[in-house]
Amino acid sequence: MHDDDRGRDALLATLHAARAHVLTAIEPLDDAQLRTATLPSGWNPIGLVRHLTYGGERYWFEVVVAGGGLDWWPADDAALDAGRPADWRVAPDESCAEVVAAYRASIAASDGILAATRLDAAPVRREPDWPPERFADVRSVVLHVLAETLTHAGHLDAALELLDRRQRLVL
Repeated sequence: MHDDDRGRDALLATLHAARAHVLTAIEPLDDAQLRTATLPSGWNPIGLVRHLTYGGERYWFEVVVAGGGLDWWPADDAALDAGRPADWRVAPDESCAEVVAAYRASIAASDGILAATRLDAAPVRREPDWPPERFADVRSVVLHVLAETLTHAGHLDAALELLDRRQRLVL
């Protein structure tokens, strides 16, 4: 790699820490807690993990950065999704452990893609309606996923505090 190694390392370490925060926050929860919605929007912690897997890691790194297909993306179903995008859906009979394992696997796949890709490289698959400056390089994609993961980590902290009354502090 010829990227600025310190900048690259700092960016990827921060992404790793954000992902770890999400995984650590949900680790002590049982299936019932993972499926409990505490906010008016109705999402639950395991749905957030599914979203970070599909709408975060897989879409941005496997599809946008590496050029993979979207044949795995869930079809919208208004009856099942309660107004949320389909990438938040976890079926009642779907194991929470499997959803978390899929998130961990997608992180590992993303890390493999990032290890083999320069941050100043152009993404392989851009959406047709993106202006040229939008996600012009992999660095901007990583920053986007980092911002989304951190934002959702904060959402998760608030939701879990309502669930168990325990305050979390992100440092």
